[in-house]
Amino acid sequence: MSASDLAQVMEEYHRALDAFVKGDPEPNKKLFSRRDDVTLANPLGPPARGWSDVEKTLERAASLIREGEAIGFERISEYGTADLAYIV
Repeated sequence: MSASDLAQVMEEYHRALDAFVKGDPEPNKKLFSRRDDVTLANPLGPPARGWSDVEKTLERAASLIREGEAIGFERISEYGTADLAYIV
């Protein structure tokens, strides 16, 4: 994954997060892998592994919030290849 590809994914994620904090997990769910090794650890928990559990966790987390607003992002670290990308 090129730096520009990763930047594009992050823009999509920021838009998806705007929907998520308003209670809509669907745009965010579209960005996740469907592989068995997909993981999620979000502040609203619990940590999840595997698409089925990640999907349930995203839906649960989004159901806990409404009328939220993403006000900023701080990028600490990032890495991307054709097989893996992450941002902290």
